[in-house]
Amino acid sequence: MSVSESRAPAVRQLVVALVATIATLLTVATDLGFAEGASFPSATPRAQCGPGSLPEGKVQGRVPAADYDSGRAARGYRCNARQVAHRPGTGGYKVLRYTDRAGHRCVYYDSTRTFPTDVFEQAQSGFGVVVVDVTRADRPRVTTTLTTPTMLSPHESLLLHHRRGLLAAVLGNAYAGPGVLELYDVRTDCRRPRLVSRTTEAVLGHESGWSPDGRTFYVASSGGQTFVALDVSDPARPSILFSQRGVNYHGLRLSDDGRTLYAAHIGNDLSGATLPGEGLRILDVGDIQDRRPDPQVEVLADLTWREGSIPQVAQPFTRDGRDYVLEVDEFSTAGLNHGSVKPQDATVGAARIIDVTDPRRPSVVSHLRLGVQQPAARAASIGDPGAGTPLGGYTAHYCSVPYREGPRIAACSMIGSGLRIFDLTDLRRPREAAYFNMPSSDGAAAFSQPAWDVRRRLVYYSDASSGLYAVRLTNGVEDLLRPGRGDAP
Repeated sequence: MSVSESRAPAVRQLVVALVATIATLLTVATDLGFAEGASFPSATPRAQCGPGSLPEGKVQGRVPAADYDSGRAARGYRCNARQVAHRPGTGGYKVLRYTDRAGHRCVYYDSTRTFPTDVFEQAQSGFGVVVVDVTRADRPRVTTTLTTPTMLSPHESLLLHHRRGLLAAVLGNAYAGPGVLELYDVRTDCRRPRLVSRTTEAVLGHESGWSPDGRTFYVASSGGQTFVALDVSDPARPSILFSQRGVNYHGLRLSDDGRTLYAAHIGNDLSGATLPGEGLRILDVGDIQDRRPDPQVEVLADLTWREGSIPQVAQPFTRDGRDYVLEVDEFSTAGLNHGSVKPQDATVGAARIIDVTDPRRPSVVSHLRLGVQQPAARAASIGDPGAGTPLGGYTAHYCSVPYREGPRIAACSMIGSGLRIFDLTDLRRPREAAYFNMPSSDGAAAFSQPAWDVRRRLVYYSDASSGLYAVRLTNGVEDLLRPGRGDAP
């Protein structure tokens, strides 16, 4: 037997092993939403529209210029969803819902993207954070607007702690802002929030996060590269627990025990069209939660993804004893040199589900993407109203789930594509279930984190160019909700 013949069985075994390994990798790639041989996640299967729908055209999520020319866009697009109410005006980044002790149902939403860019529109519809009585869902009634300094420009920091009945925000803008923290009591009467305190302790402002027990409010300034934890156990006397400089975090969300923080990590080098290190950063904030003196914050893991843009926020939830986050990227380019990348060539990060059961080893499970966000569709859609901007267009911005334990549904504001509803029954293979989009003449501008009213099968969201919408799920999509499980996180 020759040497080559003696090696043949070993070679055959190696080939078999390699084939098996490749097959396994292809299976994993398919589970993650990657098409075979491709380097980009596939689009999520589109919704099957039932009676009463006014569906989109060939490309999922697209409002083509021809629809504006023909008048079709003015009718809007809906699939397994219908409008219950609409308050015209402007909108910003958050829509929040709360029911007070007397049973009044309220919605809060910020009315500006970046103050004072919407000042002319707001002069007609109102400034600040709008307070709406939605006890009658079909007849929303504005009871007041919050026009204190922070509420005129909370940027992306407006958040509500449901158990404590505290509405919080920091004065901020697209870069940083002064970071003045304001806390409002909404538990007594959600229709008339009462200012509890105002402090400069937040340092700088942009985005934020609540600990689940409501004792800690976290603030990230993004461009200002500051990260601050504030003790709000006594909301009348907030104080700094921890402060760090030199980190560029966006949205901040926490585990159920408040000891693990999921930070949308933008990265510190802003010079490029993409940002090195952008993705999800998981932090151990147990020392802050325990109120230890001189608390230390440890980085447990950094996770990146090749199709990323600008990480916005990672919303935690659980399923069958495992921990996940629904992470969403905003826009299509990043950095100070985004103008060097043509919009049609820019990557849309969209959204993804990440398993964080082991916080030191997070892994992407699946993706939430629209057909119009795929590379092949970008060039063809660039002439659509609003599609040519790198800071909007057919990209994502915020997602939410109706409750933290076992949600089977998610809602995402995907800017030019409006409100998108996803079926999360199979976390590895999510599907689109419904959508609602009412574009203006300049295109849709759905930036806001959606809010849920589970019992009434409603989703609230705002469009920056047309105001607040209450949307009811129909045609069986409402069955993905579980009545009585509470409000949005």
